[in-house]
Amino acid sequence: MKNKYRILKIVVTVIILGLLLSFSLKRFSGQKITDDKISVKMNEKTPVYFIDEKDIREIVKKENPSGKVGDLNIPTLEKKINSLPAVDSANVYLNLNGKLYLDIKQRVPVFRLNKEGRDFYVDEKGTEFPISRTYSHPCMLVTGDVKPDEYEKLAELVEKIDKDDFSKKFFIGISKSKGDYNLLTSDGNYKVEIGDLDNIEFKVKGLKTFVEKYLVFQDPQKYSMVSVKYQNQIVTTLNPYFKENDSILKAGNKELAKAPLMAAAKKPEAMPKTAESKKTKAPSAKPKEKIKTIVKPKETKKTEKKPAATKPKAKVKIE
Repeated sequence: MKNKYRILKIVVTVIILGLLLSFSLKRFSGQKITDDKISVKMNEKTPVYFIDEKDIREIVKKENPSGKVGDLNIPTLEKKINSLPAVDSANVYLNLNGKLYLDIKQRVPVFRLNKEGRDFYVDEKGTEFPISRTYSHPCMLVTGDVKPDEYEKLAELVEKIDKDDFSKKFFIGISKSKGDYNLLTSDGNYKVEIGDLDNIEFKVKGLKTFVEKYLVFQDPQKYSMVSVKYQNQIVTTLNPYFKENDSILKAGNKELAKAPLMAAAKKPEAMPKTAESKKTKAPSAKPKEKIKTIVKPKETKKTEKKPAATKPKAKVKIE
């Protein structure tokens, strides 16, 4: 009998607990998720504003029009928020008081890429996502035919530039042309050719030394390109539109243009000289100067008794 009473007590207790639990669940499911019971947190390190709290609250209302806890499908809501292009991850959960928590991490752009007439952002993971109509994030602008498999390396380059005070102030953009990457500078109209994305830290360090030791003392318009793509050397290209460089280049071009003309002019001059030497039996270039010095005593035959100042000249023979 005692065992029967024990079993009966257990059964009654379970039934009572079940009724209480079902009543509690029913009451919990019937609770309204009001605005003050929705907590939205943005967990990104760098503040970005592609989506805001208002946007998330509107999504919650669309997914749960009744506003009741029992009608809310948390996995569906979480999937909906994660599908937003600017969202990196989202975690949605409820506490026992019926308060809804949404922890959201937005994508932080590392650079903005203009490719084939289309603009979009790329984050540190190399993921593309579209630009926003309401918010523009300040980041490095990149142009050219950048391949998706280069996004991560390019993001590393941009992050290294942003961490260095000198590079951050000096470089304002990146372009890719004919397979080579170029850094666009804020000082002057020249660009810095770095080639591929290998050994970036070494290349930037070498350029920094070149700028601090030499380039700061030059006119910023003097060069059109500074190349650090080659190992252990820096190659500069003069700007042809810079006034000083223009005169240097023009002078160089004139000298180059004169070279073939001078070579052509020397050939016909050589023939008459050899012909005259045969007729007059006079020597070439060097004796010609001596002839000029001898002509003077011939013209002044009347003054033969002059001092011996002209005698050395007279003694010089043509032969």
